[in-house]
Amino acid sequence: MSPPAGKGAQDMATGAVLQCIEAATLGMPFEVWKTRMGRFRSEKTFEAFGNVYKNGGARAFWAGTGPKMVESATKGAVLVWSKEILLGVCETAGLDPVSSGLIAGAGAGVAQVSVMGPMTFLVTAKVTGDRNISTSRRVVDTWNNKGIRGFYSGASAVAFRQATNWASRQGFTDGVRQLILTQNHGGDKKAKLTKPEEVLSGVIGGFLSCWNHPFEVARIEMQARGAFGEAKLSLGGVLGMIYKERGIAGWFNGVIPRIGLGIWQTLFMVSGARMVKEYLNQAPVLPASPSVPPAGKSSSA
Repeated sequence: MSPPAGKGAQDMATGAVLQCIEAATLGMPFEVWKTRMGRFRSEKTFEAFGNVYKNGGARAFWAGTGPKMVESATKGAVLVWSKEILLGVCETAGLDPVSSGLIAGAGAGVAQVSVMGPMTFLVTAKVTGDRNISTSRRVVDTWNNKGIRGFYSGASAVAFRQATNWASRQGFTDGVRQLILTQNHGGDKKAKLTKPEEVLSGVIGGFLSCWNHPFEVARIEMQARGAFGEAKLSLGGVLGMIYKERGIAGWFNGVIPRIGLGIWQTLFMVSGARMVKEYLNQAPVLPASPSVPPAGKSSSA
């Protein structure tokens, strides 16, 4: 049996480039805004936005960009590579597109945790802590105080978030694509969606994927606690603390910027990755260069 389609360096390069572009544009501002609201849960949506701006102007929305670019390149490569492998396996097994998307998204999301745990920790510490402490200084302090484990504070919340993130983003987007195929293309499985239809699928999929926001609020709290030496709590303990503090609304603090981020990331890493893959698969293959005969010999008989 041939290896699953999409496996290889091309998928890793596609994922790394797309994720870096996503983060460098609107991804970082949404991330910073959302992270502040997840930590300072008494702040309202636009109050938090204003406070970010007050702490450094427009540049404050790109705080932690250095570690974020490292995270984006590595997690993007891992996401698209592993997702395409799992989608190929599911397709070979005869699963429908929505089930395949859920399984592939969840598996790829969990695979990301090993590379993104330390970077999300550093970004969270930068956004919620003392901005005068450099990232390199924080790396040294964390290593000296806690070793490698210190960079994986909140790893359980990160794993839950990533698994449900990409299972939902891929699964919901694929589900919307199937609905569009049925409504606009007569259910033809070989039909291709137009670019606007692909974008619409990604927008809806990204929006619906934010149901798991409580895991993200817990992740922010757990990593902030780890960064500032506060008492360690389990995922369940943090969710319970937030519920006692602010009720169910506390679990969804920061969901507005998270919706923006979810849509933006889905457009790049689900819809965008699909369109890039289709483009590369359709690119013409250059003919092989004719062999050059050795000197002194004719190429004709």
